[in-house]
Amino acid sequence: MIFEEYPDAEFMAMGIADVLSGQLNAALRQRERALLVVPGGTTPGPIFDTLCGARLEWDRVDVLPSDERWRPQAHIRSNAGLIAKHLICERAATATLLSLYMDDVTPEEAAPQLAADLAPRLPIDVALVGMGADMHTASLFPRAPGLEAALAHDAPLVLPMRIDGEPEPRITLAAHVLKSAMHLHVVITGAEKRDALERARGQDALIAPIAALLDDATVHWAP
Repeated sequence: MIFEEYPDAEFMAMGIADVLSGQLNAALRQRERALLVVPGGTTPGPIFDTLCGARLEWDRVDVLPSDERWRPQAHIRSNAGLIAKHLICERAATATLLSLYMDDVTPEEAAPQLAADLAPRLPIDVALVGMGADMHTASLFPRAPGLEAALAHDAPLVLPMRIDGEPEPRITLAAHVLKSAMHLHVVITGAEKRDALERARGQDALIAPIAALLDDATVHWAP
């Protein structure tokens, strides 16, 4: 794990956006298209607001959520909706936003088709994920039903997840799909999440799912 510390969240957003754009440009020199995986939530918003202005061939970039609440993009809780609003705009308006949601089916029914659509695009060129104070990442939540399967090295690429207390089911990329990204970044802010990160190191991933990714990740933190 590489740990990068920044003086504040604004400086971190600019720094991460610069790193991601550089890695995407490098990927586009090697491949016809690049795959960028990003999270929902509030933390990455400022990163997207900067990254969308980066000078690169966005029309050759596919953008995919790391996970999704089972809601259409127009819904307020949709990760794709947040990504569309903050990232698929300005210079990045020509990027292709891929979906982890399908109408009129359950996540369990949709997962095989979503996995089949994703397979030819792998590996991920650049992945950015977050982490909750409970040490979850993507929709890999501690002790959640189906977590052990999602952490397996031979797990399906895309898995449904049902989290107790959540108003809708979710769908997520498997841990090994994120872990195999050419460049993997974790972004966190605040003392609570830094403490959680320290607790996660060396923990069983069933208790701290983020631990499944840390060995291969660069972690970015700001107070």
